[in-house]
Amino acid sequence: MDLKELGKLYREAGIVGAGGAGFPTYAKLTDKADVILLNCAECEPLLRLHRQLLKFHAAEIIEAFDLTRKTMGAKEGIVCIKSHYKGAIEAVTALLPDYPAIKIHLLPVVYPAGDEVVMIYEATGRVVRPGGLPIEQGVAVFNVETMYNAYHAMKGENLTSKLVTIAGEVENPKTVRVPLGAKLSEVVALAGKETIEDGVYWVGGPMMGRIAGRDEPVTKTTNSIFILPENNRVVEKTKSDWKIEKARAAASCCQCRMCTELCPRYNLGHPIEPHKIMHAAACNDFQDTTAFIDTFFCSGCGVCENFACPQGLSPRKLVQKVKAGLRAAGIRPPKDVEVKPVNPAREYRKVPLDRLVARLGVKKYQVDAPLDNDLQDGFAEVKIMLSQHIGAPAVAVVKTGDRVERGQLIARAAEGLSVNIHSSVGGIVTRVDDKSVTVVKA
Repeated sequence: MDLKELGKLYREAGIVGAGGAGFPTYAKLTDKADVILLNCAECEPLLRLHRQLLKFHAAEIIEAFDLTRKTMGAKEGIVCIKSHYKGAIEAVTALLPDYPAIKIHLLPVVYPAGDEVVMIYEATGRVVRPGGLPIEQGVAVFNVETMYNAYHAMKGENLTSKLVTIAGEVENPKTVRVPLGAKLSEVVALAGKETIEDGVYWVGGPMMGRIAGRDEPVTKTTNSIFILPENNRVVEKTKSDWKIEKARAAASCCQCRMCTELCPRYNLGHPIEPHKIMHAAACNDFQDTTAFIDTFFCSGCGVCENFACPQGLSPRKLVQKVKAGLRAAGIRPPKDVEVKPVNPAREYRKVPLDRLVARLGVKKYQVDAPLDNDLQDGFAEVKIMLSQHIGAPAVAVVKTGDRVERGQLIARAAEGLSVNIHSSVGGIVTRVDDKSVTVVKA
């Protein structure tokens, strides 16, 4: 199989990055990479489905990973695993004699070890330039669940389901496989009753996730649903008004630089200094626009506001507001930005995961959530989004009243960067619009 054939297979099966923003996997296939990485870092606290999946399905995942490596012509494949994921490490280690080009790299138990730029440096010593792509350094990165889905695509199966961890204020935390398009509240019900009233639905990890509606559908990038109290620090930070945070910064920021000194990207030589934007934005100081322009290089990891700031201020919220404003004004990130040397003190400025979990007030939710990889099919209706990936939304090829089978094409990849979408259940199409296709199980 060559690159073109493998790319076509992944595009038609609907394979996208399952651990982040949903970048179409076929678009990462290139002959310019000399090393590829398998990301089993689970960047965020509390997340666990990738280590679980690798522990129990290492054979399928490593087979797909190595075939992808061979097809790309990369000399080496590195499985990046946090050092305390003992089960996953043992499962992969047992397979290594059959895969001489694959090795394991143990990552420190810190946040954000799974950030693509951080992980590439940890595993290879290479620094991706600000605003650059990993392939510029000869590296391509694939997520564990993405490779598991790729394995099944190689066996002729289209992507129709997603593993989701359900935890927080629920009776029986667990990780389950559900159809794409399943309603979040119905997925949460698989973990028993919610143990608090009016809990907040939080999708994603506590650092970079978001508040979600109970009726929202599961997509190809839905990794977890946590039920959190309204007064949890994570929720309160997200709900806070940026104008109030700006006023707090003007009144309280002492320019201690802790937000910058602990910034993972800053310590890799990227020109992002949150303390400068705190001063410039809060005080309306526009004499030096560099502080504003450099917000483009923020990864949004949240270390600055959820761990570093001794006064509980929100540098990330102001950075994101500035960045959004620049984009709305048509301003684009500068190119060929100078990369400074990696900070010699970087090793001592990593954020320990246990301390971060305690700081966030989510330690009680750090539980096993055992894996059940059998498809849960008790969903009467699914709402399948046409845009579950970076790029152009897929174009619906079915109409109201059509009968479809699970795995059947319901939306074809658009021109440009896009992938196919398939029905996650067998049933009748009851609604089609420019954003989604609804199927009632029959």
